[in-house]
Amino acid sequence: MTSESTPPPVAPATPPSRRRLVPEHSSPARVGLVVLQLAAIGLIGPLAVSALALLLGLGLGLLPVLGIGIVFLLGLVYLLYAIGWAEVARIDGLYDAGLPPLRTRPAPRPGFGGFLLRLWHQLIDPPMWRAIANAAIATLLGLLTLALFQALVSSAVLAFAPLYSRGGAVDVLGFEIVVAWAPLAGGLGFVGAAAAIVGVALLHGVLARAIVIPTREDQLVEQARVSNLQRAGAIRASEVERTRIERDLHDGVQPRLVSVGMTLGLAQQKIDQDPTAARALIEEAHTSTKAAITELRQLARGIHASVLDDRGLDAALSALAGRSHIPVRLDVRADGRCSRDAEAAVYFSIAESLTNAAKHSRASECRVTVRVREDGILWARVEDNGLGGARVLPGGGLDGISNRVVAAGGSVRLDSPVGGPTALEVSVPCAS
Repeated sequence: MTSESTPPPVAPATPPSRRRLVPEHSSPARVGLVVLQLAAIGLIGPLAVSALALLLGLGLGLLPVLGIGIVFLLGLVYLLYAIGWAEVARIDGLYDAGLPPLRTRPAPRPGFGGFLLRLWHQLIDPPMWRAIANAAIATLLGLLTLALFQALVSSAVLAFAPLYSRGGAVDVLGFEIVVAWAPLAGGLGFVGAAAAIVGVALLHGVLARAIVIPTREDQLVEQARVSNLQRAGAIRASEVERTRIERDLHDGVQPRLVSVGMTLGLAQQKIDQDPTAARALIEEAHTSTKAAITELRQLARGIHASVLDDRGLDAALSALAGRSHIPVRLDVRADGRCSRDAEAAVYFSIAESLTNAAKHSRASECRVTVRVREDGILWARVEDNGLGGARVLPGGGLDGISNRVVAAGGSVRLDSPVGGPTALEVSVPCAS
């Protein structure tokens, strides 16, 4: 399957309640949760490192054997991504930092070569490696936390040595401690180990903030980048839309109105000498006028769909499917309303996709699926059973879809291998 994508998806704006440039990570409850997570990572982390080393060794060792090692190297890339994704999700949930989830890199071009480039871009993705670096540090801190837990328990046992020891000294971690000094040494060791555990938890928060959580400057730079991207998409979308309107007027309505004028002119010349021919010309002009009115209505509907504002996306898409030249199977499940910009972007993306399918794909059926996901994303998929081979060309319909969706803060993904089918997926933040 081939694929083409717009620039990486733009994450929706973070609500003020979750936008924390410097997360509060020193509360007792949060420190306790960090300690528990580090202890768990200390147990799981070495297993993940072993799995990565095993996949790398098998991949490199079996690479000369009919390329079998490629399978293990692919597994290595996906496991690295899974670790990075889980680490970002863990840090976001732990410190309530409002981090966007780690996303896979889009394919830069169609075909198997594009798939390999996608894996390479994923392998060198900086956010993924920052998350993996933080996971590696968390593993080391987790091992240290387990060792400190052992020291904590040993110190607690040492503090009660006079109650169970029958000799003059007790052995703790290889050290001989006089029983008389055992309570003091155990108490100091217990306090020291507990303080060290808290210190490790606080150090984890500092390092996570430095490695994974963006600084204020980074967030401002990212907001500026997203704003520039959306503004460029909006400008480009307006240019493409203006070009489309000019083309439709020049190629459709304008020639028809010129024809109406010429026909009425001929009818005026014949009305006295040949009333029958004049009447036929007037009827022809009347028919052409109604056709021009229909084209103008379609053109106006392409600029703004009033039913979308009045009755919502479901009703607007139902009307759109009813006007389609090819059968459309519509499946819309959207509770409530999204923002006007989000609904408009998805509606016009679906409308343009159905138009392209009718004009170019030779499809006999289209399937349209619309969902509002739990993460607040309005998602739509349009799939036809046509010839495939669709490409994003500057100034074309798919280019207009991409720019309109990007302007709304969303993303587009196109899968259209030669021979079909063609599938277009659109994701737009519901609150855009």
